[in-house]
Amino acid sequence: MALSKVFERFAKDCPLPVMVRGTLEWALAAEQLNQIFKQTAQQQYVSELAFSTVADLMFMVVAKTRKSMHAAYQAHQESIQVSVKSVYNKLNHLEPAVSAELVRRTAVSFDGVIRQMEGELPALLPGYRVRILDGNHLAATQHRLKELRTLRGGPLPGQALVVLDPQTKLITAVYPCEDGHTQERSVLQDVIEDLQPGEVWIADRNFCTSLFLFEIALNQSFFVIREHAANVRYETVGPQRCVGRSDSGEVFQQKIRILNDFGGVIEARRITVKLDRKTEDGDLEIHILTNLPEEVEPIAIAQAYRSRWTIEKAFNELTLSLDSEINTLGYPRAALFGFCIGVVIYNVLSVVKASLRAAHGVDKIEKDLSNHYVADEISGVWRGMMIAIPATHWTDAFRQLSAEELAQVLLQLARAVHLPHYQKHPRGAKKPPPKRRGKSPHISTARILNQRQQRK
Repeated sequence: MALSKVFERFAKDCPLPVMVRGTLEWALAAEQLNQIFKQTAQQQYVSELAFSTVADLMFMVVAKTRKSMHAAYQAHQESIQVSVKSVYNKLNHLEPAVSAELVRRTAVSFDGVIRQMEGELPALLPGYRVRILDGNHLAATQHRLKELRTLRGGPLPGQALVVLDPQTKLITAVYPCEDGHTQERSVLQDVIEDLQPGEVWIADRNFCTSLFLFEIALNQSFFVIREHAANVRYETVGPQRCVGRSDSGEVFQQKIRILNDFGGVIEARRITVKLDRKTEDGDLEIHILTNLPEEVEPIAIAQAYRSRWTIEKAFNELTLSLDSEINTLGYPRAALFGFCIGVVIYNVLSVVKASLRAAHGVDKIEKDLSNHYVADEISGVWRGMMIAIPATHWTDAFRQLSAEELAQVLLQLARAVHLPHYQKHPRGAKKPPPKRRGKSPHISTARILNQRQQRK
């Protein structure tokens, strides 16, 4: 399917912003957003100010095309027809369940598009659906709320457990929590309710609890979770034996039986990696617990666990390339909504990168594509593109497409992307700063350069 002539100039010179805007239009039409709100919200009600309007304003801020919610509102005040106070009232009371459902539904749609393009990455564990679980604490906000102004501590607006599919690079679920100080494990019950048979859950030791491990096993799923000795009890069944080397060290395996307080038992394996280099915590070995079948090699399991850092990269991208943790939003529900909007945009970028992988090859995109340059072009071109191409053209071009048709359009645009414009430039290892000399608080740069010239 070819796009109309109105898109021609942007599709030729700046295809990436067209891909992002078209994907957003396809997945996040106003009717769909308002339907999510209507079906999910328990306390708020449908009012003159639609949920889709608040979401559109937040998209502009998170994508860095506007500096703040107030700036976004001011730029579109004529079409909103309510006061800015009404916008903030709606935003500050958005229920976390609405934000979570927005992420879940759009991730399902995006997954279908990526698979239509065959843009997935190679499976970490062939034959299994892998899910990587981790927590993200939102950064402290400014002390804007009246109750915060006299407090010294940084106000924490909330946190969330996040689930990443490493094959599509989509964040498939977010479990928001308004209490930024509570223990991450307190949110695990929400994750347990969504467990599906056949999944493999990879997580750090903070999530290694008997309850979580047994719930995963009872749901006919599998875990690859780093051992936390204080939170889980097991007994060894056989000797530990060496099975080879992974990228990070020598790998050992031992059969164990995980026990709980109710007489339950899980037959499992304890995989130990004796590391070539210490971890940040100074550990020279790590222990991974898994109930995967014996035919899944322990080295493959150790390598899969190592990929847990993929989700840390996602958090880094949400913070640096997008403005998903807006420090002016003091109310937890508003801050969590901003984070979830950031997740949706991150997923849109994952769809775009999947089309680039399908068009140009996996290695070229995963190794060489700079997320920073991609995000910079999108935010830089966005305003001009939205003026040049009215909203009705986006609706007509993308709204009614099937997943297969959208995949074809994205592949067509991806082939026009000039990859050298978005090339990574990795720097070498940082050198230690030299010892500074002199007592004067200021120096003349011109004189120093003149001295260098004289030495030459």
